[in-house]
Amino acid sequence: QMQMLDKFPMEGGQKDPKQRIIPFLPGKILFRRSHVRDVAVKRLIPIDEYCKALIQLPPYISQCEEVLQFFETRPDDLSPPKE
Repeated sequence: QMQMLDKFPMEGGQKDPKQRIIPFLPGKILFRRSHVRDVAVKRLIPIDEYCKALIQLPPYISQCEEVLQFFETRPDDLSPPKE
């Protein structure tokens, strides 16, 4: 998120907040170890909305290296922990 805002300051609303087209990333939620799943479930919808908004941006943003890396599949995605 920060890399995109640095790379696209106009689209990130740094000069004029009304011109911002880059979506806001849902904020962090503090939790205890026993609440990891609950927090993940609560954040699922806002993060899903963020991802959908991100890929609907103009191609020069939605297909930039930072976005592509964000959505890149990692080994843990293919074989997630059983927990």
